[in-house]
Amino acid sequence: MSRTDPELLLQELGGWDWELCRRELPAVLPRLLCMYQESEDWTEHIRVLRIMTEMFLPHISLADLEQTFFSKVLPKTLQLYDNLMYELSSEAKGLTSQNTELCSTVRNLLQTIVQLLETLTSCVRYVCTLQECVPLENIRTLPSSVLYVIKNTFTHCKDSESVYCEHLHLISDLLQAMFKETYSLQKQLMELFDQISVGSASAEDNITDMVSVIHTVLEICSVISNMDHALHANAWKFIIKQSLKHHSLLQCHLKHSDILSGLCKDTLLSFQSCLQLAEEMKMSDIQEGTDLRLFQKTVKLCRFFANSLVHYTKEFLSFFSDLCSQLHQLFLQIYSKFPPSLYAPVISEVHRDEISRVFLVALDPLINQLLPFSPFMEQVLSDNLGLPPEQQLPQCLLLIAIMDKLSSQPEEVQTLWNTGKCLSFFSALFLSFQQCSAELSLPVCLPEVIGTGQPAVPITLYHYVCIHLCSYIASTFPSHFPQLEYALLDAVLGSSMITSLLAIDSWCFLARYGTAELCTHHCVVIAQLIKSWPNECYQVSALGVLLRRMLFLMAPDHQVEFAHKFLPEEVENLAVWQHVSLKALNPDLGKRVAHQLCVAGLAQCRQWLNSRRAVGELQPVNIAISVLLAACSFAGDTLEAELQASILGVLGQFWTFLQAKQVSDEPCLQQTLCLLLRLLEFFIQALDAQLITQVFALQSSLFQLDPPDHVRLAMLDFLSSVGKVFIPQEAQRHVIPQLSCLFASLLADQTWLIHQHALEAFRHFAEETIHEDVVPQCLNSEEIKNKVVNFMAKVRQAEETTEARIERLKQERITCSAHFMKMAKELESTGEPLAKRACHPPSEEQYKSAIGTIEGAVEAVKLLLQKGSPPAWLALKLEALHTAMAGLRDSIR
Repeated sequence: MSRTDPELLLQELGGWDWELCRRELPAVLPRLLCMYQESEDWTEHIRVLRIMTEMFLPHISLADLEQTFFSKVLPKTLQLYDNLMYELSSEAKGLTSQNTELCSTVRNLLQTIVQLLETLTSCVRYVCTLQECVPLENIRTLPSSVLYVIKNTFTHCKDSESVYCEHLHLISDLLQAMFKETYSLQKQLMELFDQISVGSASAEDNITDMVSVIHTVLEICSVISNMDHALHANAWKFIIKQSLKHHSLLQCHLKHSDILSGLCKDTLLSFQSCLQLAEEMKMSDIQEGTDLRLFQKTVKLCRFFANSLVHYTKEFLSFFSDLCSQLHQLFLQIYSKFPPSLYAPVISEVHRDEISRVFLVALDPLINQLLPFSPFMEQVLSDNLGLPPEQQLPQCLLLIAIMDKLSSQPEEVQTLWNTGKCLSFFSALFLSFQQCSAELSLPVCLPEVIGTGQPAVPITLYHYVCIHLCSYIASTFPSHFPQLEYALLDAVLGSSMITSLLAIDSWCFLARYGTAELCTHHCVVIAQLIKSWPNECYQVSALGVLLRRMLFLMAPDHQVEFAHKFLPEEVENLAVWQHVSLKALNPDLGKRVAHQLCVAGLAQCRQWLNSRRAVGELQPVNIAISVLLAACSFAGDTLEAELQASILGVLGQFWTFLQAKQVSDEPCLQQTLCLLLRLLEFFIQALDAQLITQVFALQSSLFQLDPPDHVRLAMLDFLSSVGKVFIPQEAQRHVIPQLSCLFASLLADQTWLIHQHALEAFRHFAEETIHEDVVPQCLNSEEIKNKVVNFMAKVRQAEETTEARIERLKQERITCSAHFMKMAKELESTGEPLAKRACHPPSEEQYKSAIGTIEGAVEAVKLLLQKGSPPAWLALKLEALHTAMAGLRDSIR
C-alpha cells in the first residue's frame, strides 16, 4: 500500500475481504493504531475503532490479544469515553427545547456513546467465540475497561433526572438506547467470565485483576439496585458465582465486609419494597393486576438474595469473625418490619404468607450455617446489645428460631450456646423476653401448630415462647442443666413478673418431664431457699408460687419425705408451709399436716399475744397466720371444732390491739391486717356482734388514712364475703353505715384495678346479702350507680382501638426503659448500698399508738372476765403488769 492519507486508507479498507485483512494485518494495524491514538475527532475515533474491531481483531490470536490490541486500544477508548461524558454533562446544563443546535449536539454525543458501547460489546462477544477457556492474562485490560464504562454509564442513566431536569424527554429515546446497550455489554462480559481461567504462571496478577473485577461489579450493584430487578440480580449472581468458582485463590483477597454489607443492604431494600407494595395493595384493596405481579417478582428477588447470602456464607464463613453484627442486624431488621412486630406495616394475610413461604423460608438455612460459629454466638448472646424498642421482639424471635434448631445440633454446638461467654442461651432468652413488655401486653400472636396434622393457629407471644422453650428443655443435655437451673432461678427471682411466670411454667415442665427424683430435689432446694430467706419480699413470693405448683407434681412417697424433712410442727418450717397448697398432698397426709400447722400456728400467735406485742417481732406471727390460712383453705368446715374455736379466739385477740394509725404507719401491721381479713372470711358465719363491730370500725378508720392498694384489695375480699351473713341487730347501727361508706368509696376509686375489684366484690355482696336496703346506700352518686348497673348487665365499655393501644404501649415502653436506665446509672454511679436510715427519737404519735394498744388490751380482758371465770394465773400476771406500769410511771418523773 503506497497511499498514506488516513482518509484514503479508511476508504480503501472498506473494500477489503476477510482474507486480505488477515494477510495485511501486520502492516495495517500499526498504522490504524497510530491514527487512533492521534485523532482528536470523535467520529473518526469511533470509525477507526470499529474497523479495527470488526476487520482485524478476529485475525489476532488469543495469545496476542492483550499485547497487540487491548493494551494499545482500550486506554485511548476510555479517554475518549471520559471526554464524551464530560462534554455531555456540560452541554446538558443548558439544554432547552428552543435551542435546537444544543439539543442536536447532545443527541450526537449520546449517539456516539451508544456506538462506542456497541463496539465494546463486539469486542467482548468476539473473545467469547475463541475457545472454551480464556486465560485472564490474555485479555487483562478488557474486563477493567469495560466495567469502568458500564459503571459510569449506569450512573449517568441513574442521575439523568437531575442532569437533564425537565428536558429529559428531548433525549429519553437515546438514554434508553444507551441503557439497553450497557445492559447488553454487561451481560456479554459476564458470559465471557464463565470461560475465563485465573490460574497461571502469573497467578498473583490474575488474582489482583479478578478481585478488582468482583469489587467493581459490587460497586455497580449499588448503582443499579433501584433501576432493574433482573440486571441487579444478574450482577449479584456474577459476584457470588465468580467468588465461589475461584474460592481457593480469592478467599484471602476479597473484601468480605463490603460484599456481605452489600448483600445485607440489598436484601433489606428488596424486602422493604415487598412490604411497601403489600401495604399499598392492602390500603387500595387490590388483589390482582400489575401491582400483584410486581409484588410477586420482588418477593422472588428477596428469595434470590437470601439464597445468595446462604451460598456466600457457607463458603466464606471463617472470614466473618468481625462481620457477625451485620448478619445479626439483618435478622433483627427483617423481623422488626414483619408481623407480628408492632412496628411492621399492615399487610394482608395472603401477602404475609407469601413473603414467609418464599423469602423467610429461603433465609432460614442461614441460621443453621451460623450456629457452629462462635463469633455469631457471642454477638447474639451479648449482654450489652443496647437494642432499640423495635428490635426487642425480633431478638426474642431470633433466639427462638435458634433454639428450635439447636435441639438437632451436635452436643458441641449446644455446648457453645448453652455456656456462652457473657450469657448462657437460657439467660439471654429470659432477658430478651423481659424486654417485650408491649408485645406481651397487647398481646401479639404468632402461628403455631398445636397438634400433629392440624393447621397452624394464632397463639399469644407468651404461649409461643413457653411451648418452644419447654420443647428445647426436653432435648437439653444433662451436662447443661447447671446453666438451665441458674437461668430458671435467676428469672424466677427477677423483677419482671411475666418473666418470672414463664420461668415457673418452664420449671414445672422440667419437673414433670424429668424424673421424680429431680422434681423432689428441686422442691427441697426451693424450700430451703424460702426457709433461709431473711425477710418477706417479692422473690420469696415467686419461690412460693413455684413450690406450691411443683408439690402437685411430686410423687406421693416423696411428699411424705418432704413433710418429714420440713416438719410442719417446727416453727422454722412454717415459712415453707405458708406457700404450700395442702390439696397437693394425699388426703391423709394433708389432714395430718393441716392439724400440725394449726397447732404450730396457734402456738406462735399466742406466744406473741402473751408477750410485749412488739411490732418488730410480727414477721413470725404473719407467717403463722399464713399457715392457718393454708390449713383452713384445705380443711374448710371439716377442720376440728376445737381448732376452729381456737383460731376464732386468737382472731378476736388480734382485733383488740389493732389501731388504725399504727396500721397505717407500719407495713408489717398492714400485712397482718390483710391476713386477718382473709382468715375472717372462713369464719364469717361465726363472728359475734362485738368482733364484727371492731372489724368494721378499724376498716373505716383506716380508710380515712388512705391505705395502700394491697390493703384496699384485702378489704374488698372481706366485704365481698359479708353478703353471706346476717349482721346482728345490735351491730347494725354501727356496721351498716360503715359497710355502705366503704363500698361507696372503693367503687369511686380512680385506680383501675381497685375499681374493677370493687365492682366484682359489690356484685357478689349484692347477690348474696339479705340486707337489701344496704345495696342502694352504697351507690351514692349517679355515675357510680350507672357503672355498677352496666357491670352487672355486662355492658361493654368503649374500647381503645388496636392502633391507639399499640401507640400507647410503645410510649409506655420508652418511658419504662428510660426509667430503668436512669435507675441503673444511679446504682452504677454510687457503687455502694444506700446509707442506713438515721434513728430519730420516738414521736408523740408513736406514744399515743402504744398507749392505745395497752388500753385496747385492758378492754379485751374486761370483756373476757364478763364472759366467764378467769384462769388461775391471771391474777399473778396482772400483778406483774401493775409493777411494770409503776416502773414506767416512775421513769418519766
